Amino acid sequence: MSISAADVKKLRDMTGAGMMDCKKALAEADGNFDAAVELLRKKGQQVSEKRSDREANQGLILSRISDDKKKAALLEINCETDFVARNEEFQEDAEKFLDAAFDNDIDNAGDLLQIEVDGLSIEKHLEEMVGKIGEKIEINNVILSTTDGTLVDYIHPGNQLGVLAEFDGDLTDENIGKDVAMQVAAMKPLSVTRDGVDSSLVEKELEIAKDQLLNEGKPEHIAEQAAKGKLRRFYEERVLLEQKFVKDNSVSVQEYLEKHDAPLVKSFHRLQLGENA
Repeated sequence: MSISAADVKKLRDMTGAGMMDCKKALAEADGNFDAAVELLRKKGQQVSEKRSDREANQGLILSRISDDKKKAALLEINCETDFVARNEEFQEDAEKFLDAAFDNDIDNAGDLLQIEVDGLSIEKHLEEMVGKIGEKIEINNVILSTTDGTLVDYIHPGNQLGVLAEFDGDLTDENIGKDVAMQVAAMKPLSVTRDGVDSSLVEKELEIAKDQLLNEGKPEHIAEQAAKGKLRRFYEERVLLEQKFVKDNSVSVQEYLEKHDAPLVKSFHRLQLGENA
């Protein structure tokens, strides 16, 4: 049957798919718009499967936080190229998915895919985006955080890195919270305190330090004591409250917070594109 240019444009406006794809879908569906839309969705799924082995390490990290600072969400959505990540429509879709996670208290990507946005599951939205854009697109990480204290979010310029920091109490100066969130972004701590560091990692660090000292000819008992000293330096580099504060190396992060009568950090989440998949 003959497919009019007006019908092709209408389907393109409905779906955002390419003109030729819309024309082919309408022809295959004998002019039935609902069937054509479904064909385009299926095409999106096929494109997604075809590109499943591609690297999707570009994209966006987005955050949303409640006015009372008691609830926040972080989302990582990935695509193949920075060009797509900078696309306004891609960014608008990502914001909708973030809002869906926040509004529905979703804390993982699998559950988020089942949530409906504008009458369609997010999983189907992603399929349509793949069909239209021609790149692998996926949501890799969703973090939801709630607290009785205070939450602070920080998104590094470029939206490739984001942090949520939880403070154990009311934070009256948000700039202090931002400083600590930026510290997490820049210095990549493993945990807030020593207790949060994986014990196997601590044992490995001790073993490495001791072996280095033994190889330098140090006696066993001296090597053991000196290794513990090196472990202290490891904690100072990788434990948030013990790290040197990036804006003032004369104090630790804990000392900076205490100096300003601010509550200590209770927990944090750090998302960087491609690092948490």
